[in-house]
Amino acid sequence: MWEEAENSVILLCLTASSGVPLYCRSRGGSTKQQLPFSVIGSLNGVHMFGSNLDVQLIAARTENTHVMWKVFHNSVTLIVLSSEEDASDFSLGRLLENVFNAMVLILGLEELTNVRNIERLKKDLKSCYKLIDSFLERGKSFADLTQCVECIMMPSRAIMQECLEAFASAAESRFGCLLVGSHILCATEQWWQLAAPEAMLLVWLVRSLSPHSSRDLPVYLPQGSPTVPHRFLTFQLVPDMQIVLLCGPNPSLQCLTDEVSVLYFKCGGLLKSHPDLLLIGSEMSTKNRLCALRSFYALVTSLYFPCEKQEEYTVPLQEDFHAGFSHCPQHCYMVYTTHKAYVIHERQHQLFLIVKSDVPTFALRSLATCTLQALTAEDSAF
Repeated sequence: MWEEAENSVILLCLTASSGVPLYCRSRGGSTKQQLPFSVIGSLNGVHMFGSNLDVQLIAARTENTHVMWKVFHNSVTLIVLSSEEDASDFSLGRLLENVFNAMVLILGLEELTNVRNIERLKKDLKSCYKLIDSFLERGKSFADLTQCVECIMMPSRAIMQECLEAFASAAESRFGCLLVGSHILCATEQWWQLAAPEAMLLVWLVRSLSPHSSRDLPVYLPQGSPTVPHRFLTFQLVPDMQIVLLCGPNPSLQCLTDEVSVLYFKCGGLLKSHPDLLLIGSEMSTKNRLCALRSFYALVTSLYFPCEKQEEYTVPLQEDFHAGFSHCPQHCYMVYTTHKAYVIHERQHQLFLIVKSDVPTFALRSLATCTLQALTAEDSAF
């Protein structure tokens, strides 16, 4: 009999038609948490049984485990099992989307939907393991949950933007950004036209790879170009600062080396800062801040501020009064024992704020509004 360890996450990938296991990954890439074949068969079998009766099985809960199923393009079935206390349909649904998009990014949609050789596909999928495993790790950012890139602001941003534009032009690329850590400092206009999950995934790919002076990899854009690869180039200027480009077959990686040298002398000495956007007291650790904000985001986004396009994993409304709303809510707050949380939901921006528990509740709206105004004062820069 199998029992899931506390706070574990296990991911299964199977063929949708026959239920053949393609891989099984767990948090940390551990091989000790591989599921018995009987459990895999049962999880897939109950889903296929429902499908045959025109019943769509999306998620299920046991006493200590949250399970979710999702089929992509009638070709690949992903199943995730989580024993995390804050696991939800929303967060697990985003995880499954990110994992499938990661597979498309590396292999392309054609190889996943037109399978000719199962054993070859299993072998090819190994090249995706590092990126997939990074999504299974405990969140160190919000990008995987929001499916949006995270940005950073610096006084020198205008200078860096000019350098980036010049370098992208030399590389004959319209799509480029400058990363500080895993945050975008500046980007070309066309980069911001990429679908948000694609831009997030490209940045996530960089952070999942080992540091390197430069890279030249083929990637597929899950929405924009799922069957035709693009060249994905990265150039490290200084540690924790690099340029990312999407471009065509020319110029070669070697030809761009001199351009990188020029950028190094222009930009290499600038400070690399990582501001903490969580406004919260010292009574909570950084880890707890992140968990609190991720949990708050998943809760209010799925219950009170649903996306315009309702995904099939969307959580059913649990508040009776919500069904009677004649408008979309714009503000929401929650009071916990260790902190308070507030969200502003506007057409162009969303702000999720965590503050100390001793901040008066009546002051949350004013504090959040002033914070949003301060953060978007120079919104045109992005």
